[in-house]
Amino acid sequence: MTDLATRRRHRTLTPGQWIGRALVAVVLIVFAVFFVLPIVWLLLAPTKTNNQLLLDNPLSFGSFQQLAANWHELFNFGSGVFTTWLGNSAYYSFAALVLTLIVSIPAGYALALVEFKGRRILLVTTLIVMLIPNTALVLPIFLELSAFRLIGSPLAVILPFSFFPFGVYLTYIYFSTAVSRDLLNAARIDGAGELRVFAQVAMPLATPVIALVGFFNFVGNWNNYFLPFLVVGGDKIPVQVGLSNLLANVPAFNPTTATSIVIQLPTLALATLLSVAPILLIFLFAQRFLVEGMTAGGTKE
Repeated sequence: MTDLATRRRHRTLTPGQWIGRALVAVVLIVFAVFFVLPIVWLLLAPTKTNNQLLLDNPLSFGSFQQLAANWHELFNFGSGVFTTWLGNSAYYSFAALVLTLIVSIPAGYALALVEFKGRRILLVTTLIVMLIPNTALVLPIFLELSAFRLIGSPLAVILPFSFFPFGVYLTYIYFSTAVSRDLLNAARIDGAGELRVFAQVAMPLATPVIALVGFFNFVGNWNNYFLPFLVVGGDKIPVQVGLSNLLANVPAFNPTTATSIVIQLPTLALATLLSVAPILLIFLFAQRFLVEGMTAGGTKE
């Protein structure tokens, strides 16, 4: 009986604890209203007609037939140009991703574990460039690309995306904290050269940070709008720039549109979902490596 009474007293909440739990519940509800409900609305919007989207319950489901009709309308817009936009985004993002990994991983390794002249200057320069807003770099990058006559070519998008200072810094932190120098020194004592030490010892240990750098770079490349908007046009634009073209053909957002092809709101919602789907899929398949990459550098081995 004594133990039962003690447990009951422990289960009794004080007024302060009740208030704390009530505040937590209110905060969670507010977050759900502002973040979850818009996502649910966006998922349901492509299943409706334009009138249903405007007049029916915002969280109601339309029909699979209307979803198929909106899908058909989207992929037939401009003779299937939306497919071209998706292909352009995939090409730019993956090409830049490959170049980023080729540059960032060795650079981070060298800054962390190799002593050479000018190492500290390079590290400080990397940190400074990382802190500069991307929009502030657009003009000098545009002028540089123009000087090399790359405006309008895929390289105008791929090359700027390939240099990822944040990825270099992440790799530097990882190799500085999560990779044992004794292990690398043992490989050097056994006669391995620096390139072999990096390729056969350091790289296998760096799988989590490689996944992390790759994910952040791919997301940044896929979602980038401003630079591709300035340097490429026509059928070379990526999907994020293409969404702005779709938006210009939606009468609800552009009542003065004079184009013969009109896009309705449900079709625009479907295009938005498809534009973020690749990032969501990559995150779902790579989340284990991402978690390892974010936590691996937290302790010194």
